[in-house]
Amino acid sequence: MTDRPVARTRDEALVYLDLHPCECGSVATEWDSGVVSIEGSLVKCYSGVCEGCETTREYSFALPRRESMPREWPTFGGPEPSQLLDAGEWMWLSDFTAGNVPEEPRNARRTLSMARAAVEEVLKFIPEGQDDVPAAAFWSARGQEVRDAEPARFRRDRLLVVRDTYRDLADR
Repeated sequence: MTDRPVARTRDEALVYLDLHPCECGSVATEWDSGVVSIEGSLVKCYSGVCEGCETTREYSFALPRRESMPREWPTFGGPEPSQLLDAGEWMWLSDFTAGNVPEEPRNARRTLSMARAAVEEVLKFIPEGQDDVPAAAFWSARGQEVRDAEPARFRRDRLLVVRDTYRDLADR
């Protein structure tokens, strides 16, 4: 049995792959994917050739216990928090995306929908009955940097305001 993190959906896996570039620094890779058996376990495998240095790249992720059916784009997963990206990485993605909204209305809606969905992923790390994302939800260097820069951003009330703002902007 292999111990791989779960990729809850294709959208989540592709975000993870975009945030983890090749050793040459390029993220440009045309990914092929499929379910394969490794050491007796079914896993989702993504493979491709880096366009920057032509290195073969391959990642495999455990399958979720319960498949998350896409409700809208993007769908990163069900109610459980991510195992691939920590709370700070999701916030980084939201910030990056919201900071690059195109003028064209349809593309602006898609971009703001991604920023909103990334904030929703941050909210999934807050345990029931608590108001803050716990320290254990930041395990990557990028995630810890985002949290350390402004820890108050990871309070439920602030996250809800940001999420709702992105939703409202996308609906205009």
